[in-house]
Amino acid sequence: MSAMRTEDAADGTSTANGGGVVCQEGGVTVLRPTDLSEMLAAGTKEVHEKAENTEFVKDFLRGRIRKELFKLGHVALYFTYSAMEEEMERNKEHPDLAALYFPHELHRRDALARDLQYFYGEDWQDQISLSPATQRYVERIQQIGRDQPALLVAHAYTRYMGDLSGGQVLRKVAQRAMKLPPTGEGLNFYQFDGIHSAKAFKQLYRSRMNELELDSHTKQKIVEEAVLAFQFNMEIFGELEKVGKSLQDDVLDAAPVHGAHGEMQGDISQCPYYAAKMAASGGSSYICQMAMSMLKNPSGQVILAAWIAALAGLAAWYLM
Repeated sequence: MSAMRTEDAADGTSTANGGGVVCQEGGVTVLRPTDLSEMLAAGTKEVHEKAENTEFVKDFLRGRIRKELFKLGHVALYFTYSAMEEEMERNKEHPDLAALYFPHELHRRDALARDLQYFYGEDWQDQISLSPATQRYVERIQQIGRDQPALLVAHAYTRYMGDLSGGQVLRKVAQRAMKLPPTGEGLNFYQFDGIHSAKAFKQLYRSRMNELELDSHTKQKIVEEAVLAFQFNMEIFGELEKVGKSLQDDVLDAAPVHGAHGEMQGDISQCPYYAAKMAASGGSSYICQMAMSMLKNPSGQVILAAWIAALAGLAAWYLM
């Protein structure tokens, strides 16, 4: 992705956006290949696709979610965000991080703690522990926090921007699949109360990243660290997949979700991620045929609506 353009109502060379400055040309925001946000998007594209192709993620998108695995995933996230936010807090005045310090808007540790209390009870802290893959992830974050704070940008970008994009799709899937309360218990992690517009905030965050005074070597190191962050996440997915194989079938909390993703029966062609890939690879006729077929009956209309929501979330990530 060489450049991303965002329409803006005002003409001029630059505009303030919540404290960030966005470069413009003729009223259109322009991101250049040398901008850190563009380098990160391009440099992590391949590993991001690999992460989305793991069995854990594909099962999640199908609505096949084992509550035990969802809980363990939240445990891994809790330890990961705790480490990252502790290091961000400790380095909040560092020149390469100060502009990206948004504790009220982004920090997830407390939200994850509320979710874990919901799933495990009041003594949740006594019931959770670091898995080997999560331990390696946490140790890496702590290491760079001590020795190379600028690389924390990579981990913040990978986690927070994903949570604000595709994470919102996963929230809806999880709520329906596990029949969680509509009031949000168990899903606080996905709720950003301090952000009114995810799109506007992501634009601000990207502009802040691009304004960091970093040389080309440091930018490349941040891209490499972001790739490593995705790899750590894939290792955690792999752990969860192994745990899932050891679980009995009767702990599968949700078969494919009726009314959310339809009668999927494990068919990858009916997964929102697969549909997105088909569209991206020129399979538009396939998608149109499927859509027309579904529109012929009311239940199909519900499925199509769910697909569109999922595709929108996935596309938002790639447009970051």
